[in-house]
Amino acid sequence: MTAPSGSPASLVRVFTQRFTCTRRGARLARQLALVELHGWGVADRTRLSEEAGLLVAELAANAVTQGRVTGRDFELRITLFSGTLRIEVSDARRDRRPVVRPRSYQAGGGYGMRIVDAVAADWGSWTGWSGRRSGRS
Repeated sequence: MTAPSGSPASLVRVFTQRFTCTRRGARLARQLALVELHGWGVADRTRLSEEAGLLVAELAANAVTQGRVTGRDFELRITLFSGTLRIEVSDARRDRRPVVRPRSYQAGGGYGMRIVDAVAADWGSWTGWSGRRSGRS
């Protein structure tokens, strides 16, 4: 995602927060992300803020539903640098990587990563400390 024009290219802003691995935690992650972006000069209801909110919501929901480990939190990290907005969500599950599921019109869920794939300029997941990446490049 590209940052709003007029923001200094060299300015780096970072927001990191842990949230409880619950639906409430996922909602709070989205709300705080939008508040932080507003504080960085990203106007409300712009394409950037809307897409960032959607991505945080879907990634946080995936962390809560697919990456949940009892008693462990998930973490949201948003970085704005060189005209790029990077959104990272990490959870406690290393055995499950996010994947785009095949279309299924009868499925009650499973569309979150399809939305991420459609909205994000790039996405992926990293496996442990090796730096190997899976997902879309």
